[in-house]
Amino acid sequence: MMKAVRLVQVGKPLEEADIPTPEIGSLDVLIRVAAAGICHSDAHYRQGISKIDNLPLTLGHEIAGFVEQVGGDVTHLSAGDRVCVNYLVRCGSCEFCVRGLEQFCRSGQMIGKHRDGGYAEFINVPSANGFPLPDEISFEAGAIMMCSSATALHALNKARFKAGESIAIFGFGGLGFSALQLARAFDCGDIYVVEINPAKLASVASMGAIAIDARSADPVEQIKNATAGKGVDVALELIGSAKTMRQSVLCLAHLGRAGLVGLTAESMSIRPYNELIKREVEIIGVSDHLATELPVLIEFGRSGKLRFPPETLRVVDLDAVQINAALDALQDSIDHVRTVIVPSK
Repeated sequence: MMKAVRLVQVGKPLEEADIPTPEIGSLDVLIRVAAAGICHSDAHYRQGISKIDNLPLTLGHEIAGFVEQVGGDVTHLSAGDRVCVNYLVRCGSCEFCVRGLEQFCRSGQMIGKHRDGGYAEFINVPSANGFPLPDEISFEAGAIMMCSSATALHALNKARFKAGESIAIFGFGGLGFSALQLARAFDCGDIYVVEINPAKLASVASMGAIAIDARSADPVEQIKNATAGKGVDVALELIGSAKTMRQSVLCLAHLGRAGLVGLTAESMSIRPYNELIKREVEIIGVSDHLATELPVLIEFGRSGKLRFPPETLRVVDLDAVQINAALDALQDSIDHVRTVIVPSK
């Protein structure tokens, strides 16, 4: 048996439970969880904003730990290995998986949403979802890299971001914190970060980027003024607001690309000729990330180009009271200080 913290009823606090330790198949690995990130998506699952059909369920899709046991046909991992976990479980054979686009897998499952996740002492995953975690990366950092950092890297790739280009990042939560560092790793030009939170704006400036205070003036005008009217080559919208999505398009230079990552049900208004066609700018949807991107991301972490200093992490126990309190806080505010569950040894 093992301890887990589970969503039992939508709209209610998560509950602790003793459940059977998962059994593994021939191509699976059993991972002893060393760290599990608490993501804003988990707060949405608890609230019912994002629907989960199969309750009760163990939440948690940002996971790192030790391999405890391997299936008989697993060759690339061994017991005792440090690993981080790709949260998208794929079939490997549908047309999307064959093309390396597993986020659209016909029978894909998200760990911590469609199957039990990492708010537990152990988790069972297909061995293909386990990626070696170098000693230079802590378990806490390795866990949270598997979501916000992976999505930020995918957004930069989708936007075809390349060395020397300028970028505007709308929102400086967990995604923005990684996107700023990853843009630097791409050897970028100027980085503009649009925010309204004074503490976040100060943090942006301390990291060497140009803080754009959206409270003081129109951020599009501020970016255009800072770039002599040109605009930026790439913009990432990480907030999930029709207003900032529109701003991310309007701040682009000719041939610029806007990657929309944030989630919203709102409609966005665009004047097709003047604001899109005339400048040949692109609006690009960004969904999740790809397994093929994770080795590059992990190397950025190993080399120190992507860092999560201690002051950017909070640690809680595998304890329902502490985890529910962290989820409560996420419903009210998003910052780049991430909360990570570290089960007691």
